[in-house]
Amino acid sequence: MTRLHDPSAHTFASDNYAGAHPEVLQAMTDANGGHVASYGADPYTRRLGEVVAEVFGEGASLDPVLTGTGANVAALQALVPRWGAVVCATTAHVYTDEGGAPERLGGIKLLTVPTPDGKLTPELIDRQAYGWGDQQRPQPLAVTITQSTELGTVYTPDELRAITDRSHAHGMTVHLDGARLANAAASLGVPLRALTRDAGIDSLSLGGTKNGLVLGESVVTFSEEARAGLVFLRKMDAQLASKMRFTSAQFLAMFEDDLWLRSATRANEMATRLAAALAELPGVTITQQVEANAVFVVLPVEVVEPLRAVHHFYDWDRTTGEVRLMCSFDTTAEHVDSLVADLRALLG
Repeated sequence: MTRLHDPSAHTFASDNYAGAHPEVLQAMTDANGGHVASYGADPYTRRLGEVVAEVFGEGASLDPVLTGTGANVAALQALVPRWGAVVCATTAHVYTDEGGAPERLGGIKLLTVPTPDGKLTPELIDRQAYGWGDQQRPQPLAVTITQSTELGTVYTPDELRAITDRSHAHGMTVHLDGARLANAAASLGVPLRALTRDAGIDSLSLGGTKNGLVLGESVVTFSEEARAGLVFLRKMDAQLASKMRFTSAQFLAMFEDDLWLRSATRANEMATRLAAALAELPGVTITQQVEANAVFVVLPVEVVEPLRAVHHFYDWDRTTGEVRLMCSFDTTAEHVDSLVADLRALLG
């Protein structure tokens, strides 16, 4: 096959732009060859189940899926009945970037709450946590939070516990969209379990692609109630991989030798380096706390397009000039310094 891209190219558009980590590719190669049972009845998926119990605690279950959207939809469907609704932030990925899949495919009404930093609180949840028994209102039966948030901020274990305690007191379950859970854990210096099971989370969409996998995400549940029906929903939502051994092998590579932590730590460190350098430039304003691998910044309008032409990135809010700069597991200090140097030159 002829290579169709420049393997040295790097952007700040998304951690989805990054390629696969070499250790992940090696794991897929090691899982190749011979005939192995399909649809999860393979030794790699069985071993992954054992590893998940080690990472998240006895009784935790993991169901690999194909996409993050599919993980979120299936996980939420398993938590709420057809008449149930899910409370989320207005910036939550399930609301802004899933193409309406939770509502159109999952049949789940989303009840949104505005937040200043992407983070829900018990008090904000209470704004939508009412109306039980009212047949005119979708029943708020679950909460979903994003970790790290779409604004790059991070929930601490105490903040998560406050949310789960309040939600459970209302009879609501809590789902965590963990597409960048590894970045949050690396930022706080805590294990994955501290931000999930130990914090009272009921169901988790565990990200892999943004942290170096080729493809594949997973739904992790911590009780039989949270997992009820998930084995059927995964197939109904077109998320059941036939050659699941390759998805599972990638997650095994992520957990072995703490690859998830090494990759996330690198991305976070580069975001911190980038933010520190940008903060020293005139006319540049950082708009959110940099707590994971995202930097949100307002740039002078005249430099945005020339800078984007060299270091591709996305607008976040065109009305204010805010853009998002994402770092990945393969972002280097040289990449960061190059962007800063080009921006400094454009600023004159």
